[in-house]
Amino acid sequence: MSAIAALPFLPDAVIFDMDGLMIDSERVSIACWSQAAQELRLPIEDGFWLRLVGLGDRDCERLLLQHIEAGQVAALFARCHDLYEARTHAGLPLRPGILELLQLLREHDIPRAVATSTRQPRASRKLAASGLLAFFDVVVTSSDVAHPKPAPDIYLLAARKLGKEPARCLALEDSPAGIRAAVGAGMTAIQVPDLVHPDEDLRALGHRIVGSLVDAHALLLPHLR
Repeated sequence: MSAIAALPFLPDAVIFDMDGLMIDSERVSIACWSQAAQELRLPIEDGFWLRLVGLGDRDCERLLLQHIEAGQVAALFARCHDLYEARTHAGLPLRPGILELLQLLREHDIPRAVATSTRQPRASRKLAASGLLAFFDVVVTSSDVAHPKPAPDIYLLAARKLGKEPARCLALEDSPAGIRAAVGAGMTAIQVPDLVHPDEDLRALGHRIVGSLVDAHALLLPHLR
């Protein structure tokens, strides 16, 4: 932690990504993509699925169309959706430290929002099944904006719904697409990498990168004492 710059201020609000940051769902998602592709006998290598982490449906479709035909993409989405719904119906495991961080923010009356590439109603259903929905004042999804991550729209809308200036908000993300969205919105961003780690181009954005949500918690504590 000593090499990570302290936060410059106590944020007026904290905005959270969902998948891979709060909920341990990216591994399930990749497994469902892979299984669906195998069932449909589609020629996609397993390493490809990491490229979809953090992206909205339209960007996933754009990448898939570089490898398979439109009809195959539609069939893949449909089968992956069914597999994922079956796997996530009862809720998914939480990432370490998320409950403690959310409880800390609630105790200090710091507003909280979700900004996720997952569409409604799946986003709210997953948050509810995982016991997280009640912690948030606002939930913004890719259903609510014209341009999903890595565009900044989701984060800008979350700040607007909270009534806060983006420059006074802290964003927590795991994926490169999410970090680009948060930084593009003018927010202070902390990345907690999960499956995809930042390359040099992403590190050049100058955001903070920590090993866990426990580390993110520690960066906030000096402002709350």
